[in-house]
Amino acid sequence: MRISSLPEPPYYMVSFTSQRTEIDDGYGEMGYAMTELASRQPGYLGFESARGADGFGILISYWKDEASIRSWKSVVDHLEAQRRGRQDWYSRYEIRVALVQRAYGFDIEKQQIAGD
Repeated sequence: MRISSLPEPPYYMVSFTSQRTEIDDGYGEMGYAMTELASRQPGYLGFESARGADGFGILISYWKDEASIRSWKSVVDHLEAQRRGRQDWYSRYEIRVALVQRAYGFDIEKQQIAGD
């Protein structure tokens, strides 16, 4: 995983924090399929994710606008992944949507601070 290259704000982010169950039945394949499908959606900008050994994970997807997020939420294959998540893969999850108004960072290879 690496840090996403994103445009200058404003843009939106959707934070999906979750706690996994011990059921793995197709989880990795579905995650890969959803990542590929999301990347083809209008307004998609990128994603970042991490999961700990205890099953706690965070996935953040980035979107151009709220309409793009709503469209992604209603894609049929994504609806099926959501159903499977509630049925098998997650004991709990939270989704938060936020407008990114400012962003900045540091890149040691470029020896520079980017953004604000």
